[in-house]
Amino acid sequence: MPRRAFLKRAGTASLGAATLVATPSLFLNRTRAQTGSPPSEAIRVGIIAVGGQGRSNMMAPTMAKHVVAVCDVDKSHVAQAQKQLKEKTGIEAKGYGDYRALLENKEIDAVLIATPDHWHALPAIHACQAGKDVYVEKPLTLTIHEGRAMVKAARYYNRIVQTGSQQRSWRDEKFRRACEYVRSGRIGDIKTVRVGLPGVNWTKEPPVPDSAPPAELDYDMWLGPAPERPYNKHRVHYYFRFFWDYSGGQMTNWGAHHLDITQWALNMDESGPVEISARADYDPQKRYEVPDWFEITYKYANGVTVLCGQSHRIGTTFEGQDGIIYVDRGKLESSVKGAIEEPLGQDEVHLTVSRDHHQNWFDAIKSRKPPICDVAIGHRSATVCHLGNIAVQTGKPLKWDPAKEQIVGDPVQVKQYSYEYRKPWALPKIG
Repeated sequence: MPRRAFLKRAGTASLGAATLVATPSLFLNRTRAQTGSPPSEAIRVGIIAVGGQGRSNMMAPTMAKHVVAVCDVDKSHVAQAQKQLKEKTGIEAKGYGDYRALLENKEIDAVLIATPDHWHALPAIHACQAGKDVYVEKPLTLTIHEGRAMVKAARYYNRIVQTGSQQRSWRDEKFRRACEYVRSGRIGDIKTVRVGLPGVNWTKEPPVPDSAPPAELDYDMWLGPAPERPYNKHRVHYYFRFFWDYSGGQMTNWGAHHLDITQWALNMDESGPVEISARADYDPQKRYEVPDWFEITYKYANGVTVLCGQSHRIGTTFEGQDGIIYVDRGKLESSVKGAIEEPLGQDEVHLTVSRDHHQNWFDAIKSRKPPICDVAIGHRSATVCHLGNIAVQTGKPLKWDPAKEQIVGDPVQVKQYSYEYRKPWALPKIG
């Protein structure tokens, strides 16, 4: 944003005198951040957005002791987060209302971003420019274009960027083990994968009219790059995920988890499907925009078909020529005797072991080696979700070139690859 607008916002967004920043130069100079040496054991983290998932991340045992600052466009969220953190750790966290002011704080080594999806790309790229390592909640992006920009920024500024796909680091190891068994051929060649997702969990309250935003919420900042529209309490905070301007429904919410595991098991972390088609039904009352029900079919170049939607058992079911392996949180099953009981042999596939997603990020920050769900992996998994939603929204089959990361042939679908940010917001040019 222009210097004058930034200074005005930075001067009013902070929630405490100690957090006010001096002349901000980061977003004007666009200089390449100095990488320096890895931070000490005491990696200092700022949490950007401390509502539901952000607060959950902040209070995790591995994370809480590292948090020194919190930021949210809702002042009540900041106050609650500061109070909880002090009670848990004794830390007096600095409070911010504008993430750009937080990024100017040189005492912060890394940031965790748990904003609505439409606010993932800009803070992540700006954090990379500020020389800070990043953890971004899933889904990584709102559009495919944003994902490519985030990967480019992470590489150019030499930053560690972890995607919050925590099932890769799930404590009981069932997801990793399922992927190892599938890739080791325990059920033969994979023919079909069925990915089951929950339906829309909408509020039980009746619809409410548009209104003025509450005093504690900076609604213009909440909208950020999204199109301007009146405030409605059933579009903000948790409910954002059911409107296309901000998210992609359960497809990008839970699909980002289970399709990520699908990509991992199929050894497609650097690729994706080549054909996508979809069917969908919508809420007859039009309370939200994303589908009530959908079935998305993905075809991969190796012949595997992935079926994703509400018609399947929640979780991921791999169907091979010899039987199935099913995995979900706390569940790992197989119809093939010995497929999941016998330990992996030396010559079978052994994947990266991580039992704590936050700790894996901290370890990567220190070692400067990629985390278990590096930004490029998160981008590819989010892309699968976005392609499904593009097929849903356009109502037409879609062809995708995973090597070039391009939609093939249809200009209407190509337009869904990105969207125009509301001024003055814009994705920074990298390099």
